[in-house]
Amino acid sequence: MVDLKAKPYCLSDADIAWVESTISGMTAEEKVGQLFWQLTASQEEPYLQELMEKYHLGGCRYNGMPGAKVLEQNRILQKYAKVPVFIACNPEQGGNGVCPDGTFVASQVKIGATRKPEYAQAMGRISGAQIAATGCNMAFAPVVDITYNWECEEVLARAYGNDAELVATMGKAFMDGVHETAGVAACAKHFPGNGQDYRDAHMSNNVNHFGLEQWMATYGHVYKTLIDGGLPAIMGGHILMPEYMKELNPEITIEEVLPATLQKEVMTDLLRGKLGFNGMVVTDASHMVAMTNRMKRKDMLPLAINAGCDMFLFFNDPEEDFATMLDAYKTGIIGEERMTEALTRILGLKAAMGLNKKAKEDLCPAAEDLQAVLQDPEFKAVAPAISKDALTLVKYKDEGVLPLDPAKTKRIMIVQVKGADGPMAALAAMAMGQGRGAKTPAEKLRDRLIEKGFDAFIYVSPLDQILADVKQGKPFNLNIYFAGKNAISDFVAGQDLVITLFNVANGHPAFGMSKGGGEIPWYVHEQPVIGISVNKPTMLADAPMLRTYINTYDSNDDTMDALVEALLEGPEAFKGQDPIDSYCGMWDTHM
Repeated sequence: MVDLKAKPYCLSDADIAWVESTISGMTAEEKVGQLFWQLTASQEEPYLQELMEKYHLGGCRYNGMPGAKVLEQNRILQKYAKVPVFIACNPEQGGNGVCPDGTFVASQVKIGATRKPEYAQAMGRISGAQIAATGCNMAFAPVVDITYNWECEEVLARAYGNDAELVATMGKAFMDGVHETAGVAACAKHFPGNGQDYRDAHMSNNVNHFGLEQWMATYGHVYKTLIDGGLPAIMGGHILMPEYMKELNPEITIEEVLPATLQKEVMTDLLRGKLGFNGMVVTDASHMVAMTNRMKRKDMLPLAINAGCDMFLFFNDPEEDFATMLDAYKTGIIGEERMTEALTRILGLKAAMGLNKKAKEDLCPAAEDLQAVLQDPEFKAVAPAISKDALTLVKYKDEGVLPLDPAKTKRIMIVQVKGADGPMAALAAMAMGQGRGAKTPAEKLRDRLIEKGFDAFIYVSPLDQILADVKQGKPFNLNIYFAGKNAISDFVAGQDLVITLFNVANGHPAFGMSKGGGEIPWYVHEQPVIGISVNKPTMLADAPMLRTYINTYDSNDDTMDALVEALLEGPEAFKGQDPIDSYCGMWDTHM
C-alpha cells in the first residue's frame, strides 16, 4: 500500500530492506511507540531516556530554549532511541522557531506582501540549516492555509495570503528551501485547510465550508503543488468538512461529520486517493478542543490512526495514552495491515532522510559549529530586505500627505492604540520583543522621526493620565475622562499631523472612548492622519475613517527603519502588495 520507490521516499532496495526488517523485528510496544510524538517537559537525561526506552517514541517536539540546549537534548534523545527519532520545530517565521537565538526572517503574511518567492525559499533555507545545526530534522512548516476570513486570527499572520496560487507558490518555495539541507524534512499544515472559520481549533470547532470542486481548485491545488514537488509530510488539522461530507453522503448527520484527523473520507480517500499523497501524516496537537470534544479519548486515539493519520501528536498522559493505543493494537481495533502501513511511512521517511545510515553519535552535529550557523550574517541580512519590500500602502485617499517633511508637518503626534488585554497578552508582547525594558513601537517611531528633524511626541490619553495621577498619589479624578471635548481649533493646534499606530496582536483595538480626545481618529478631515498597523493587518475594520493606511506586519527595528525611510520618500517607496483583503470585505472601509 506504500510505494517506497516513489516520491517522497525514492528509496533504494537496501533502504527498503531496512524498513521491512526493522518493522518485522519490533515488539508490539515498539510499534505503538513509533506512532507517537511527545512534547518534552524536561531536558534531564533520565527523563529523556525513559521517553525513548519505555515509550519508544517516533517523534519529539520541545518548547523554546537556546540552541545549545536544543542540541544537547537531541543528542540524548538519539542516544537512547532504538530507531532514530523525528525531532521537529515550528520555523514558521525562520530559525527563531528552532530556538530563540535562531534567525527571525518574517511572518508568512509579510513575505506574501512582497510577492517574491525567493524570500520564502530563503526563509526555508535558513530554517533548514538551523534545524540541522541543532540536531533537529523536521520543520512543522510551511503553513499553507488560506486567509479567506479576515477574522481568522489563528491563520491571519501565519498564512501567505488569501490567494491559492500565491500560497501554493510561496509554500513550495519554502519547502524547497528547507530541503536544500540534507536530512531535513518539511511538514506542511493544516490539511485540509484552515482560514474560513473565525474560531480557533485550539478552543472550539473549525469548519472548512468548501465542497469538493471548490476545495480542489483552492486548498487542493496548494497541496497538489507541494505533493508533486516532493512534500514528505503533512500535518492534519482538526477541521470539519461538512459540505464535502454531504456530497459524499447526503443523509449524513451532524454527529457523523468529524474533524478531518478522525475522518477516513478526508485523511485517506481525499488526501491519499484524490491527491495521491504517498508521504507521512501526523495529527495536529491532540489537546486541541476541535479534536477532543467529539468522543472519549480512548476512542479518539485509535480512530485517528484508522482514519489515515500515521502519527499522533502528543501524549496527554504518557502512560495512559500509550496503554490505550497498545490495547487498541492488541485487540485488533488497529489492524495489522493499518499498523504496518503507518510504520512503513514513518520508517520510510526516516530512511529517505538518511537517518538509518548514521551512527547514533552522528545524528546530531558538532556543538562547535552551532553558533556559526545561528549567527550567520548572510542569514541576518534577509529580514531587513523583506521589511523594505513588504511595506504596504493599503489606502491612500489624502494624496499629498506623503512624503513627510519637517518643513510641512514638523509636529507629529503618535497615538498608540493597543489591543484589549487577555490572558495571553503579556506572553504575546514578550514573544514580539516587547517585554520589560523594550521600547514600544510608538517609542521606536518617535525616536526615528526626531532623528529626521520632526518634533514627534506620544499622545497621553485621559485614561492614561488618570492612572498616572493615581500612581503618584493624586486623587482619582474621573472628570479628566470627560474633559476631552474642546474647540476643534484647540485640538488641531497641538500638532501638524497625527499617526495612529495600531499595536494590536489579537482581537480588536481597545480605544479609550475619551469623548473627543485623540485615541480614535475621528478628526481625519480636520488634519492629516496616517494609520499604521505594526502587527495585525486588519485595522481598517475598526477604523474605516482612516484615509491613509499602512501595514508593516511587525515592529522590529529593521521594519521601523524601513517605515520611516518610506514615509520620507513617499508613496512609491511602499512596494508591498496587500496579501489579504485589508479592507475586510466591508464597503465602508473604502470611504
